[in-house]
Amino acid sequence: MNGSSTLCTALSALNLNDARHSRMSPQYHRKIIHIDMDAFYAAVEQRDFPQYRNKPLVVGGSPDSRGVVATCSYEARRFGVHSAMSSAQAYRLCPQAIFVKPRFDVYKEASMQIRQIFADYTDLVEPLSLDEAYLDVSDSNAQQGSATLIAKAIKEKITRQTQLVASAGVSYNKFLAKLASDMDKPDGLYLITPEQGAAFAASLPIAKFHGIGKVTAAKMQSLGIHTGLDLRQLSLALLQQHFGKSAAHYYDICRGIDQRPVISHRDTKSVGVETTFPQDIKSRSEIIGHLQELLVKALLRAAEKQLSAHTLTVKIKYHNFIQVTRSRTLPYKVTNAPAILEELIKDTKVGETSVRLLGVSLSSFANRTTGFGFQQTDLFKDI
Repeated sequence: MNGSSTLCTALSALNLNDARHSRMSPQYHRKIIHIDMDAFYAAVEQRDFPQYRNKPLVVGGSPDSRGVVATCSYEARRFGVHSAMSSAQAYRLCPQAIFVKPRFDVYKEASMQIRQIFADYTDLVEPLSLDEAYLDVSDSNAQQGSATLIAKAIKEKITRQTQLVASAGVSYNKFLAKLASDMDKPDGLYLITPEQGAAFAASLPIAKFHGIGKVTAAKMQSLGIHTGLDLRQLSLALLQQHFGKSAAHYYDICRGIDQRPVISHRDTKSVGVETTFPQDIKSRSEIIGHLQELLVKALLRAAEKQLSAHTLTVKIKYHNFIQVTRSRTLPYKVTNAPAILEELIKDTKVGETSVRLLGVSLSSFANRTTGFGFQQTDLFKDI
């Protein structure tokens, strides 16, 4: 266990329901754990195939295809490879890497084992993907009610039963627990107490805030907002002028406040990705290329949830902020074949008018139980 883990164990004596917090709002009495499996897909491959261990491993599409990196081992990350990168770029950065296609059935089986471990401690589990989940252990009596000791026990049980490694973040809300799990990877265990939460958020660079993407971060930086402390200087009214409905959330999280509950059951209605360009683009072929990349990323997210989509929607926002969407529901599952994208944009102004934002979303989901299981080879085949 690393130094931060030792610190967390020591800090567990504080316990998140300490009497000293009674003067605070109820949110400070919650005990939330965020579990994030370290390089999950790659770790499963290295567990199952010893020849991959201690070598740069990329799970995703072939480097001579339009595929993307689903994840990669820490050995590959040292070369700059990361998830959502094109496989071709990953190969350029690390030509000695081993490329393997995902085995989602195996990953789901490992994920189910891990969720069974969660159930030993709480029924309030909110899975975010196969390798990530929030747990609310506020009412758990395990480990003397210490959230930190529960997280430590979960990590140890995961390693013992699955031979995989998890990082854990512990705090009094989801926002801070998520940040904490990223603090000391891999094999991390990090605690942010109620006394530390506001100061931790204030010291954090805006780009590190979970839920604030590159475009929003750049907009904030243009307004002189570089840290959580900078963000705290703006009134809610001013934030609403610049960030609309997201303003209230930003106003809270920079103060270490997040009232969102852990939701144990949630149906996925849609999966979408979008990108805003630093400079408007006009070339039809370039736009098609970006839409293709977005579609692959959306399909990957759906595949992680073991879902296949029958409806594809494309969003286009032109330079003058006029936005159009085009949608098509198919009798078969959506794949990364480019023909459907061409069909969807044929009656738009793509190629004539500059575009500032593109988005792709998938909906009308089916899963294996309905007979429309996602075939992983569709996403990662050579095209």
